Amino acid sequence: MTTNDRLRGTARVRRLLVLFLVGACIVLPRATSSSAQTLDRIAETKRIKIAVVSAQPPFAYRDETGKYAGYAVDLCNIVTQEIGRRATSPSVEYVETSLADAFDTVAAGRADMLCGAVTATLTRRETVDFSKPIFITGATALLRAGAPPIFREFFSGERQVLPPRSLELTPFAVLRLGVRDDTTTETALRDAVKRQGYKADISVFSTHSDGFAALERGTIDAYFADRALLADLQAKARRPSDYVLGKRLFTREPYAIALRRGDSDFRLLIDRALSRFYATPEFLTQLSRYFGSGAADIQGQVRALSIGE
Repeated sequence: MTTNDRLRGTARVRRLLVLFLVGACIVLPRATSSSAQTLDRIAETKRIKIAVVSAQPPFAYRDETGKYAGYAVDLCNIVTQEIGRRATSPSVEYVETSLADAFDTVAAGRADMLCGAVTATLTRRETVDFSKPIFITGATALLRAGAPPIFREFFSGERQVLPPRSLELTPFAVLRLGVRDDTTTETALRDAVKRQGYKADISVFSTHSDGFAALERGTIDAYFADRALLADLQAKARRPSDYVLGKRLFTREPYAIALRRGDSDFRLLIDRALSRFYATPEFLTQLSRYFGSGAADIQGQVRALSIGE
């Protein structure tokens, strides 16, 4: 073999090695995509893991028997049924989590879906992906009926006192406000107080129930949360008429089901299951069970965001 033959042989080996490496770079991402892993794992283990932030009625909570229930939990079960129509129905494993840890729980693969009063935001999309919206609400406040007029006027959007205004309506009054920690509402509330120049004592609570208890005791004048959550707290109060629910919404909160990023096939399955369910009479029945007389309006809002087949 001549020197030229050896050089040509070496060059061929190098070309084959380059082609192999390029092929590996193309093939490996497809084989390890998160969407394939999720659906394949569910099919293999016959189990789906649903993360739940409980104490969020009527969206996610434990009922009197200790089972997870709620509007968002029901929708995640609808997704599970859709998976069951394609393969063997998986069993459901619920993963209890806090709102602070919920998105990392999904991103790390400890849960396949996150269900609850979960707002889809761009910041959270850096960690997880979201389905199409399952509910639309916004932040406002629940007030004690005897709260200072500044609260009644500001949150009802109606003028309670004609000019000239009394000093208690100035932004120099100290506002006693409550909000659940690690929520989009807390961030929005702190920004609004700072921007408007109000003097406020803001108390944070680990659950909405704790926040409402503080409102009942009179240690805060207003409790901030998404309106749908506050309506449920007021409805379950011993005397609902002791409280006033704000009419003005200060944020827009689209709730959605969270899943791992890059899971396009799984997200398509979730969105398809939701869209099909939204088109059935059972959807209005479900809304009526959780939201009473507001069901029809909510149905229209959610359907307007639906994607057709």
